[in-house]
Amino acid sequence: MKKTFLLLFALLLSGSVAFAQSGQIEFTEFDLDNGLHVILHQDNSTPIVSVSVMYHVGSKNEQPDRTGFAHFFEHLMFEGTKNIPRGEYSKFVEKAGGTLNASTSPDRTYYYEILPSNQLEMGLWLESERMLHAKVDSVGIQTQKKVVIEEKKQRVDNTPYGSFQEELMKRAFKEHPYRWTTIGDPDHIRAAKDEEFQHFYDEFYVPNNAVLVIAGDIEPENTRELVKKYFGDIPSGEGDIYRPDVVEPPLKGEVRDTIFDNIQLPLLLQAYRSPAMGTEDFYALDMLNTLLADGQSSRLHKSLVDEQQLAMQAGSFPFPFREPGVNIAYAFPNMGNDIKDVEDAMIAEIEKVKTDLIDEHEFQKLQNQIESDIVSGNTRIATRANNLARYYTYFGDAGMINSELEKYMAVTREDIHRVANKYFNADNRVVLYYLPKSQKQ
Repeated sequence: MKKTFLLLFALLLSGSVAFAQSGQIEFTEFDLDNGLHVILHQDNSTPIVSVSVMYHVGSKNEQPDRTGFAHFFEHLMFEGTKNIPRGEYSKFVEKAGGTLNASTSPDRTYYYEILPSNQLEMGLWLESERMLHAKVDSVGIQTQKKVVIEEKKQRVDNTPYGSFQEELMKRAFKEHPYRWTTIGDPDHIRAAKDEEFQHFYDEFYVPNNAVLVIAGDIEPENTRELVKKYFGDIPSGEGDIYRPDVVEPPLKGEVRDTIFDNIQLPLLLQAYRSPAMGTEDFYALDMLNTLLADGQSSRLHKSLVDEQQLAMQAGSFPFPFREPGVNIAYAFPNMGNDIKDVEDAMIAEIEKVKTDLIDEHEFQKLQNQIESDIVSGNTRIATRANNLARYYTYFGDAGMINSELEKYMAVTREDIHRVANKYFNADNRVVLYYLPKSQKQ
C-alpha cells in the first residue's frame, strides 16, 4: 500500500557527478537568434548523453473550457513529424539503445532522450523535428484523444484515491488555473477542434518558449555547432505567449468534504495553501515536511504509526509549483481507528512544531538529510539535465542548481517555526475524508 500510494503521487507530479574543484556543477549557456536558450553540461565519465527540451507550457496556460491540452501534446508529439513516419519516433531511440519519455506539470512540459553519446546528433534531430514539424493532423489528434481519455479512466476514475488531486485542487483554488489538473477534462478534449490544437502548438511549442539542455559525454564546441545546425533555422513563434497572471485570494476558512470511493481503507487528506517554489518560505516549509515525514524517524511516523498506532502510514509533502500551491498532509488510519482521531493526532503533532522550536540536534539531522538529498539527487546525468532546465524555465537562472543548497542551509529553526504558524492553520486548509462507498448513508 505504501509503495502504491507514493507511486500515485509520483505520477502527478520525474554516472558520477562532474563537479568543478569548487564543488559546483559546471555548465555553459547561449541563445540562438530565434530565442532558444541552450545549456551544455559536460560529464565524460560515462558514454551517454541526455538531450532534453523543456517548454514553458503546462496546464495553467490552458483555458477553463479547454483543459488537458498540455498533457495532450505530451502524447501527440510522439506521433511523428514531417520527416518521421507516424509511430516511428520512439523506434529511432530504442534501436539506438536509448530511452525516452516526457512529462507534464501545471508549469512546464518536458521531453528527453538518454542515448549513447555517439547518437547525440540523432537526438538533436529528433527534438528539432518535434519543435518544427510535429504532426498536428486529424489522424494523430483522433488517436491521441482516445489515448488520453482512456488514461484518465485508468489513472483517475478507476484507481483507488486517483481523484485526490482533482478533488483537492478544485476546492483549494477558485480562480487560479491550478484549480484543474494536468490530465484535464475529457469533455474538453472531445469538443476541441483540430485547429484549436494547431493554434496551441503554434503558440507554445516554439524555440523562444523552450530551453534545450544537453548533458553528458559531449565536446562543447562541436555540440554548439550541432545545435545551430538543427535548431538555428527554426523560426520564432509569432505573437505573445499566454501567461496567466491570476492571483488567488486567501482561502479565508477551512473547507471540509467527504469523498466516497471504491476503496477498502479510509484516507485523510489535508491541503494547506503554500508558498511558491524559489521563495524563502518554500525552502523553510520543505524542511518542515522533511522533519514531519521523511523516513521512519520522522515525527508523523513516530507518533501516528509507531507510538499511537493510529495509522499505517502518514506523511506530508509540497506540490512544487512555480506559483503558490498546496502542501499535503495525509494518513491511512489503521483498521478499527476512527479517521477523526487520526486527524486530531496529526493536528496535534503539527501544533507541536508551531509551539516549540525544534532542538539543535534534530535541526542538525534535518540539515544533513537535506544536504544528502540534494547531492544524491544530482548524481544522475538525467536528473542534472532536468534540474538545469527547470531552474532556467521557472526562474531564468540555471545556476540555482548550485545555489539551492545554500538556500536550504540559510533556513533557521525560527524560520521553520514561523512557516508552520503562517501556513499550517485551519483557515488555510482543505480537509478531505476518503471513505469506502459502503459507509455512505
